[in-house]
Amino acid sequence: MTELDTPLGPARVTATEPADGTVGTLVLGHGAGGGIESADLLAVTTSAAAAGWRVLRVEQPWRVAGKRIAPAPARLDVAWTAVLDALRDDGRLTGPLVLGGRSAGARVACRTAAEHEAAAVLCLAFPLHPPGKPEKSRADELAAVGVPLVVVQGERDAFGRPDELAAVLSGQSGASLYGVPGDHALTANPDVVAAAAVDGLGGVAG
Repeated sequence: MTELDTPLGPARVTATEPADGTVGTLVLGHGAGGGIESADLLAVTTSAAAAGWRVLRVEQPWRVAGKRIAPAPARLDVAWTAVLDALRDDGRLTGPLVLGGRSAGARVACRTAAEHEAAAVLCLAFPLHPPGKPEKSRADELAAVGVPLVVVQGERDAFGRPDELAAVLSGQSGASLYGVPGDHALTANPDVVAAAAVDGLGGVAG
């Protein structure tokens, strides 16, 4: 675990290295209601590392500080960007760079992909809208991703079911959508979540 300074306080990065050569780097952020130990993030980390990816899980400053409520999206982006800049300066972002995360972390990855020249974006349980409020859509964040986009979505996700995501992504070149068992937490079968994520990343590796 490495602690890095950001304008919002220290963040932490936990690295999982592949056993053999590295095909690229996957940076994952957590959601607003949990940390980097969520079942889906752990499963994806294990499977991606087995497939040759260096996986860096980023714990946002608010979690490191022990706070229970995440700051506004723009503030999340500030800390995330500071972490990525530091990792790049340290030479830890080798090979194709994939930005990703679950829920709020997926939104951060989408919003910052262009700035950090990501080769792809991985979204786990993208929160397309608040539960019961489809009119408050965040589809524009997905539409802004100009690189291959992999979305793994629970079939019963109250923040947006796979069919809702499919409608949003239908005209987006390079977008892949995987519907998996479970709700927004993606705890029903983390291994299926991980298999879908690694399958989606298959075409990104160098």
